[in-house]
Amino acid sequence: MEHPLMGVGVALITPFDQNHEIDYDGFRRLLEFTSEGGVDYLVVQGTTGETSTTTAQEKADLLKFTKEHNAKNLPIVYGLGGNNTKVVLETIKNTDLSGVSAILSVCPYYNKPSQAGLIAHFTAIADASPVPVLLYNVPGRTVTHLQIPTVLELAKHPNIIGIKDASSIENAIELAKRCPKDFLLLSGDDNLVTAAVSIGFSGVISVIANAFPKEFGEMTWAALKGNFDEAAALQHRFLDFDTLLYAESNPVGIKKCCEIKGICSSEVRLPLVKASEELGAKLTKAMNAENFWK
Repeated sequence: MEHPLMGVGVALITPFDQNHEIDYDGFRRLLEFTSEGGVDYLVVQGTTGETSTTTAQEKADLLKFTKEHNAKNLPIVYGLGGNNTKVVLETIKNTDLSGVSAILSVCPYYNKPSQAGLIAHFTAIADASPVPVLLYNVPGRTVTHLQIPTVLELAKHPNIIGIKDASSIENAIELAKRCPKDFLLLSGDDNLVTAAVSIGFSGVISVIANAFPKEFGEMTWAALKGNFDEAAALQHRFLDFDTLLYAESNPVGIKKCCEIKGICSSEVRLPLVKASEELGAKLTKAMNAENFWK
């Protein structure tokens, strides 16, 4: 049985204008482009949405706008986490989560809690949330790593339904081996989707899908249907391109791709700066290469 959050969830960027205010016309075009391209669900205000530099009001407005412009009525996942548990709980209480399929809650960053602290933190969130919770393990950004025994303990909570894991293929294998079969496993690394699906993952929350929703969806679903030769061939096309996306930090690269495609500008908020001319030229060349999609 397919889960509503299987396949490709697009980690939506947040378009900005030249004054670094939210560009809602660009966001509307992005929602249309990714939805028409065939993504399976929308992820609002994840890391790729520059959530660390959007205000509480902007976050709420982006979620509201997404609900109002969700023409295909796709499931919505909303990024709602942090390193101050009390503030996260207050935010859950004060956020309109109607129409939201799940919240995506990142590991607390900077304060480096113990595994017992992580269990207490996520349990409090799951107890308070009126919608299901997806854990988000991304130690490259948070330093804190959700260890396998911790995930297994949290998986017992009826309101914690899965995890987005962006750590390592070794960790992914261990998760697939030991987690309950109904616990949703989602890749947080576009480069590892085919490999992750082959060992039991159910899809990806993707950066690349902002600019290539159709192509990345074809690849992911080829893997999910067991057509791994086809999926691997498509995955290989993205390999070098994916490396470029992170050369100057995410979402700098993918925003440049969306600008090249005419969806929105490549503006980001400080402390990020927009793509250099050199990176822009490399991305344009990669996107126009014969072995890549036009």
